[in-house]
Amino acid sequence: MEKFETLNGVAAPLNIVNIDTDMIIPKQFLKTIKRTGLGKSLFYEMRYTQDGKEQPEFVLNKQAYRKAQILVAGDNFGCGSSREHAPWALLDFGIRCVISTSFADIFYNNCFKNGILPIVVSPENFKKLLDDADRGSNATITIDLPRQEIRGPDGGTVKFDIDPFRKHCLLNGLDDIALSLEKVSSIEAYEKKQAASHSWL
Repeated sequence: MEKFETLNGVAAPLNIVNIDTDMIIPKQFLKTIKRTGLGKSLFYEMRYTQDGKEQPEFVLNKQAYRKAQILVAGDNFGCGSSREHAPWALLDFGIRCVISTSFADIFYNNCFKNGILPIVVSPENFKKLLDDADRGSNATITIDLPRQEIRGPDGGTVKFDIDPFRKHCLLNGLDDIALSLEKVSSIEAYEKKQAASHSWL
């Protein structure tokens, strides 16, 4: 998993509440178990017409936001079914951070396991960040995970909370497998001890 330390990029405003995982990546794209290739189908029903043409008014189709790395999204983001394809699609598009006033629990947890930083902010700070995002590619936002702060284009700062263990995992690029591999010497020692004392197993 790619490490997350400091991210400086364009933030796309998506001020819609209750964006569920089917809106993020519709069910017809869940046939794959690969984590790549889903970015083109992110927000498919909002990004494209029925005949597959881009909806020019959708934020990620606008030139200023085509390479957005941050999403400033409405309340209760990631609700609905527990599909892990949702953070896969966001990450494959290039989104490394989602900022909202609240997240669905399963989606929130899945973000950390896939190298995406979900940040919860107050409604007041959300409005400030949404205003920053509305300015387009001329105004970039900096996400500083070590300092736990968001810096706006005008120098304003928003602090955010994060669980220390999750912060450690993101800073070091540790997913569940990598965490297990950190203990590989202890696991091997235990296996040898068990094999010696329980040779019939």
